[in-house]
Amino acid sequence: MLCEKCQQRAATVLITKIVNGHKTETRLCEVCAQQENAFAVHLEPKMVLHNIFADLFNSAYGGLDQPKVSSAYGAKCPGCAFTDAHFAKIGKLGCDKCYHTFEEKIDPLLRRIHGTNKHTGKVPFRTGGTLKIRKGIDSLKLELQQAVKHEEYEKAAELRDKIRELEKKLHEGEK
Repeated sequence: MLCEKCQQRAATVLITKIVNGHKTETRLCEVCAQQENAFAVHLEPKMVLHNIFADLFNSAYGGLDQPKVSSAYGAKCPGCAFTDAHFAKIGKLGCDKCYHTFEEKIDPLLRRIHGTNKHTGKVPFRTGGTLKIRKGIDSLKLELQQAVKHEEYEKAAELRDKIRELEKKLHEGEK
């Protein structure tokens, strides 16, 4: 593909601009890109980082406020007084209570972006043990529910004991 400006050299630089939700792409050769100062990031004076991220989410995923659930719509966080409209506008939350308040709105967004709403990446070494124990407890509780559902009471008793053992270990580790 040739450079869109000079029409002589191969286009090796793709410039993507998103302005007011409108996306434009320009393909330039390296020489024309340097002449256009394309390698510099231009920001409006009043533009801040969280606005940039909000614009990216809005353009890439059809808007942060797209998955609306009636109980979350119009909600207000008791911790920081953030509203769902404010969250949709700037693309970030105000405090830890926001995660619970806007859970119905955040879950579909996280699933659409990451494929899951659970953290599956690396964890800090010092907290990793606790996290592994909690995940183990959650897994065993699911197995316990299935065992009771299928009337496998001996297996359920073993699972219950394992859960108690892990909860004791977790409690001792928190002291």
